[in-house]
Amino acid sequence: MTRRWLTRLAFVLPLLALPAVADAQPAPNPNIGPYISLGIGPDFLQGQTLHSATAGLPAVNYGFNPGFAGYLSLGYGLGGGLRLELEGDYANNHVSGASGAPGIISGGGYEQQYGGFINAFQDFARPFALPITPYLGIGAGYQQIQLDNLSASGAGGAVESGPTQSEGGFAYQGIAGISAPLGVPGLDVTAEYRMIGTVNASGYNRVVDQAPSAGTIHNTFTHELLIGLRLLFGAPRAPEPATAAPVAVPAPAAARTYLVFFDWDKADLTNRARDIIDEAAKASARVELTRIEVDGYTDLSGTARYNKALSLRRANAVAEELVRDGVAPTEIAVQGFGETHPLVPTAKGVREPQNRRVEIILK
Repeated sequence: MTRRWLTRLAFVLPLLALPAVADAQPAPNPNIGPYISLGIGPDFLQGQTLHSATAGLPAVNYGFNPGFAGYLSLGYGLGGGLRLELEGDYANNHVSGASGAPGIISGGGYEQQYGGFINAFQDFARPFALPITPYLGIGAGYQQIQLDNLSASGAGGAVESGPTQSEGGFAYQGIAGISAPLGVPGLDVTAEYRMIGTVNASGYNRVVDQAPSAGTIHNTFTHELLIGLRLLFGAPRAPEPATAAPVAVPAPAAARTYLVFFDWDKADLTNRARDIIDEAAKASARVELTRIEVDGYTDLSGTARYNKALSLRRANAVAEELVRDGVAPTEIAVQGFGETHPLVPTAKGVREPQNRRVEIILK
């Protein structure tokens, strides 16, 4: 009874944690479009009881050593952090021992599980501006349970034996994980915990104390810790850093604007960015001006609070370079506008390269 409730708790806890993780914020990455993912890791199969359909024949309890599991899935991101998946999975565990029937002292064989699930996931906003995305998921499908030469032995010989055979049943799973970008557009590394339950796999042929009988495994519970990769197809390629030339914006009082672009989630200056800043510094010495505005911006991925801080870091990096190029600090006004005033209007979560910028305005 205690094991059953612990298993239910492991499945329900990710769902109970959903409001706390979500914090009413949108996902930082829309993951819109098709993707493929795969994962592998250790598998922990809970002990199982093989019941007999014949009255009077004993049920036998089997324990299992840790094994391995893996999955391959095709998915589609619908936007807003919601994803749907079609998954195939596999797991393998060897028997560690047997008990239940009188006189049993050992067990042998192994068990394989394989099947498929339809999964639904929700990605959440990055907590505390960390470069990770938490997510939760649930799935339903079908799982085949294959018993390979399962046996239990006592001091007087075999108590139970059976050939390699497989049966299946309805299966469900709960998933809690995190993902992080690997620096390649659309490619993330993932780390997950999964709990898989399978209901009533029956139809096994048993030989218990030399008496044939039908067998049933009422419930199977598996726990998995998986490391994987997820590749989003059609993800926008990272632009060449700071490739835009300075753009003169006609305006009263001969104001000029220079644009410095940044990589996603970065505030570092490239050599091209420093050339543009140097040109702006030289121009400021040739024209009559009252001040230099340095305004930082981000794209619409990430939370508003994180983007506000990131835009200010970008603006400060440009202002410090202007000072190194000879501009007096008292002439510079620095501001960070976050994801507001995008140069290219986009939906929330889109990583638009032209919106990751600092504008140097000579006035």
